[in-house]
Amino acid sequence: MLQCIVGGSNGIGPAVGVTMKLRVLLVGDNAERARAVTLGLQAEDCEVVVVVPNALALVAEVRRSAAEVVVCDLDSPSRDVLDSLRALYRDEPRPVAMFVDQSDPASTIAAIEAGVAAYVIEGLSPKRVRSVLDVAIARFHNHQGLRAELSAARAALEARKLVERAKGILMQSRNMTEDEAFRTLRGLAMEQGKKLAEIAGGLISVQTMLKPTRKPLKK
Repeated sequence: MLQCIVGGSNGIGPAVGVTMKLRVLLVGDNAERARAVTLGLQAEDCEVVVVVPNALALVAEVRRSAAEVVVCDLDSPSRDVLDSLRALYRDEPRPVAMFVDQSDPASTIAAIEAGVAAYVIEGLSPKRVRSVLDVAIARFHNHQGLRAELSAARAALEARKLVERAKGILMQSRNMTEDEAFRTLRGLAMEQGKKLAEIAGGLISVQTMLKPTRKPLKK
């Protein structure tokens, strides 16, 4: 049985070993084949919560159905499908497995850039669906972890830049040493119960507002 990924309030977290049917949203542009795919997914302990013929309202459907995984079974990935997957990856990220009958290198790259975690050419095989979904889920969570790390690193860098700039302001305006300026910022942060970067950003904003503007020279 596939493991359902159980996480925090954002629904994205590590597996905790709770086994239950995986909630799947199926995008299928062929009604007859979609029924066969649904049976194949159900045989692998998946619950197909909704089947849609296209991905035009994919974000809304995922939210409404609380689907945990999106499976696309298509002849080939159209531009509309890829646009919808990009929106899903941005607004309501989920593991996406795409099965297509035909493709080309450009379509493959576009699908991966749109957030598809597993891309299989030559259609959906019931025998392989479980392993493909496992790969899609694992890749998705790995990539989400990397995105979180990158975002945290960028935030830390921006915070450091703010603190350095704020220290410079204090050193210049109050004739402080670098160590004194840092201790002043840290003291304000502790006193106000805020992050050091918040205090630094506030100081920079005040300094920017109070900074006199140069008047144009009269001719």
